[in-house]
Amino acid sequence: MSYSIRAGGLERHTADEVLRIEPWGPHAVRVRAASGTVDPAAPGALDSLPPSSQAELSVADDGSARLVNGRLAVEASANGRLRFLHADSGRELLADKSPYPHHVGPRVHAAGGRTEQHFEAYDGERLHGLGQHLHGRLDQKGCVIDLVQLNTTAAIPFLHSSRGYGLLWNNPATGRVELGADTTRWTADGGGRVDYWITAGDTPAQIIDAYTLATGRPPLLPEWASGFWQSKLRYRTQDELLAVAREYKERGLPLSVIVCDYFHWPNMGDWRFEENEWPDPAAMVEELTGLGVKLAVSVWPTVEPGSDTFDELRASGHLVQDAAGGLLTFPWPSRSAEEPMRPMAYYDATHPDARAALWQRLNDNYRSLGVTSFWLDACEPDLTPDVAERAVYAAGPAAEVANLYPVLHTRAVADGLRAAGDDRPLSLVRSAWAGSQKYGALLWSGDIRPTFDSLMEQIRAGLNVAMSGIPWWNTDIGGFSGGHPDDPAYRELLIRWFQYGTFTPVLRLHGNRQPHDPDFCTEATGGPNEVWSYGEEAYGILRNHLSLRERLRPYLHALSEDAHHTGAPPMRPLFFDFPDDQHAWDIDDQFMFGPDLLVAPVYQAGTRTRQVYLPSGTRWLDPATGKVLDGGTTLDADAPLERIPVFVREGAGVASVLR
Repeated sequence: MSYSIRAGGLERHTADEVLRIEPWGPHAVRVRAASGTVDPAAPGALDSLPPSSQAELSVADDGSARLVNGRLAVEASANGRLRFLHADSGRELLADKSPYPHHVGPRVHAAGGRTEQHFEAYDGERLHGLGQHLHGRLDQKGCVIDLVQLNTTAAIPFLHSSRGYGLLWNNPATGRVELGADTTRWTADGGGRVDYWITAGDTPAQIIDAYTLATGRPPLLPEWASGFWQSKLRYRTQDELLAVAREYKERGLPLSVIVCDYFHWPNMGDWRFEENEWPDPAAMVEELTGLGVKLAVSVWPTVEPGSDTFDELRASGHLVQDAAGGLLTFPWPSRSAEEPMRPMAYYDATHPDARAALWQRLNDNYRSLGVTSFWLDACEPDLTPDVAERAVYAAGPAAEVANLYPVLHTRAVADGLRAAGDDRPLSLVRSAWAGSQKYGALLWSGDIRPTFDSLMEQIRAGLNVAMSGIPWWNTDIGGFSGGHPDDPAYRELLIRWFQYGTFTPVLRLHGNRQPHDPDFCTEATGGPNEVWSYGEEAYGILRNHLSLRERLRPYLHALSEDAHHTGAPPMRPLFFDFPDDQHAWDIDDQFMFGPDLLVAPVYQAGTRTRQVYLPSGTRWLDPATGKVLDGGTTLDADAPLERIPVFVREGAGVASVLR
């Protein structure tokens, strides 16, 4: 069957498939295929962009077709195979897998709504993005990545290729992507459709620009968010939290945000302060505001029977259903003496009225007090895989739409804040999907280990998040699950992690320090986790880095403008700024903080020097020595415990803040 030109795109109809290819923003196309009709209302991450008026479409007599949109050209063969080329050079960027005898073809429409898309694989191709995964790799060629949300995993199905393209798998179904040596295969467990978007770019910056134009630009980072965030598991009372904020003030230490963690509520789903432990939250917020400190509060999507909202949400159909019948539930700690762990339900973030109901509670119980910063914890939502698979959302069953949950949960807060006049929404979130950036998602890497190996994993994970369109990212400095403040070995780790965190988009100290309550219950709390908790030597180093972070904040605000207008992430791999330097593509343990700062974290115990590569195309100032060094060189840089190697692009004004 030949192609036809319909509604500004190419269409091919056969007995087995409808295939549609259309321009979707500058230098990009969207491809959709289904065994029946292509559903224009199917959920995904793409904002509505009209087809480019510059696109050229043609159909040939031999049954093939061609579409050219800016830098991207698509050649569609008569048998339905697609090739994506750079329009100027004709170089192949990506192509459907070549057919061979008895092969099912590049697109598979299987029983139960499962679909597959098979692409060619290329030797030497480097693949980045796909969200946050703790496999410790920047280049993910050879990996199999599950497209499922988990604690420490944020599945964002956007792939950046060193060949000069970016590809969004525009399907919120659970599934996987296999980045094999012979094939790249995307799989969706449900939904019955193939839906992807591809763009061509001569630089990584052009690719990220096109992707965030299509899926949404991030809002500007609020000015308060660029400073230091103090957190621990957990400040149990109003008096305890205020005492910490006051001590920061008394010591003359900068503090921008202090975090009120979970179980500050009476019941899961009340979404308000418990009255005995937090007797006057309005006065607390007022005092913190006077100290120049923002309060962020934890919000979980879990709803306990007997809470303020349970009956209302259940009656309105705003709770997630179970495919086995009734409500989907999972056991969580409760203040109930008779049932300290009890099954709890989940509000349905995929239902717009449920999101409105959540925001109404947050507005009435927190925003009315002056709280506008929310920590959307456990927003995968946090379930074991066997339970997660049974979820039935308003938008559809889990196999078809599960990845929508975290992005729409973040949207609930962003929509509410924007309606209230706040055009810079920012929510700390543990999970994200494509498009989360436009709702002010500040992703963090979940409940990670307190080890040097874990710190190494964070460096690569954060850079892949950056290449997934999420500019605001951070970690629990020191790792989450453990670490004793009196342990000299842990103190070294904490120092190195804090130095790294100083040059990440958000600087946040958090963790469940020892000694801590071993039980997961409503009374649980961890050990001390303030900058003065780790001894005098560590305190002096952390204090100096707090001062450095303050001096860096104007630079970070300028990077926020870049992210808002072009999607450029503040923290990014070296190849983002130096795509013509082939060696820069090999470096996975350094990063650029904006265009002018090169950061080389220390992630091994006892290390006091480390190898650093300086990209070519410019010269580099070493602020520690005042020397200017040539690019395109590798050196052994000093890394005393007091600092990590940081270099400045020659002539950059930010050099003055590092001296």
